[in-house]
Amino acid sequence: MYHDPKLAGEAAADPRPRSAVGGGVGLAGLAGLILWVVIARHYGMDGPFSALMNLVFCGVPMIAWSLVVDRVHRNASTGIDWTSPRRWRDTIDVSLTKLAGLWVTWAGIAGLYATGRFYWLDDQAHYPFAMWCLSSAAPFLFAASIPYILLLDRFLVEPRDGCWALGAWLMGLDERIEREAIFNHLRSWGVKAFFLAFMLAIVPPGFAQFVRTDFTAVRADPVALSQWLITFMFLVDVAFATVGYIVTFRPLDSHIRSANPFAAAWMAALICYPPFVLMGSGGPLDYHPGTADWTHWLAGHPLLSALTGAVLVGLTAIYAWATVAFGFRFSNLTNRGILTHGPYRFTRHPAYLAKNLFWMLSTLPFLTTGSWSDAARACVLMGTVAGVYYWRARTEERHLGLDPEYIAYSRWVERNGLVPRFFAWTTGKPRAIRPTALPPRD
Repeated sequence: MYHDPKLAGEAAADPRPRSAVGGGVGLAGLAGLILWVVIARHYGMDGPFSALMNLVFCGVPMIAWSLVVDRVHRNASTGIDWTSPRRWRDTIDVSLTKLAGLWVTWAGIAGLYATGRFYWLDDQAHYPFAMWCLSSAAPFLFAASIPYILLLDRFLVEPRDGCWALGAWLMGLDERIEREAIFNHLRSWGVKAFFLAFMLAIVPPGFAQFVRTDFTAVRADPVALSQWLITFMFLVDVAFATVGYIVTFRPLDSHIRSANPFAAAWMAALICYPPFVLMGSGGPLDYHPGTADWTHWLAGHPLLSALTGAVLVGLTAIYAWATVAFGFRFSNLTNRGILTHGPYRFTRHPAYLAKNLFWMLSTLPFLTTGSWSDAARACVLMGTVAGVYYWRARTEERHLGLDPEYIAYSRWVERNGLVPRFFAWTTGKPRAIRPTALPPRD
């Protein structure tokens, strides 16, 4: 293998900032997921409960790796000091106040679920299954929250968090309460409630589709094989994302540090998901009318179809890789630690880039099954969708930019990332210069 001393010297002089997640976490989860998929395919277990078991096989190895190998429970960012537990009598008041805040938050979420008819319609992306999962888990979560809070508060450096602040405000305690802590608490649970319901709803369909497919029927057809592999990539993405929304615990250092406080960020994200989605069928940004997909346009061209399918598989692999890199910390609209490994070494937004390239290549919007005005309209709408994801990226950066670690990472990737360097080369923009002295880490 060719070794470039100059590039090696640059890397040593400008090291990549440390990632909040170890690279082995995602690999452990992927290994567990593949194991269960093999078992499920062998025994024909393609039902919703098998899909839920896939989440277990994905999540448990990641938790084990994080605790045994990465020892994340010892990270200072957990806010936990395991060496100096407080006495029960010193923390019981704080814990009871926090439980009040937590239960009121859960009651509010349950009320929103119950009144939102969208969550109970059978034709809405399998949301009733998600509601069944959450309602079935609710009694166990309620019971488990009591020992969890009582025990954890003995070790927390500062147990008076946003959950406590909400409880103290509701109980009218004569305490100095930070309103922003309450707002961040509510935003964090808002993110989890909205996206976890969506993820649980889409877990079974993709899992069933992949498990039910007969491999012997697709292995001889490059187009069918590529579509099957694309389905697997989305299965991986959905599984890791769902685990990420479930596993938000301080002892695992996977808690939400902050939820995005900017309204523009919430708007940019929510319009990409039901019930607010604008890109769905019949929506104002639906670019599908008058178009077909790549299998239609490339029919009769086996080599070109195979090559296009391979590229699409590669793009979905990058998209899934970007989610796997999070381990069990994936979440929209939040900061749960800054990632610098995996595809994030090459660009700040690998998932958005891969997703939009996939849509463009798979749809080929400049071709039309109707009039040429349909093709022009599809191109404009797809460009608008890409603009929405650019908007999402910018609003996310505005939030993450409040974290000094993200600033350091962003500057590093601007200097060293493959994608920023490519765009700098194509536009003639001077490459970002490495500082003579890197800023100290906090």
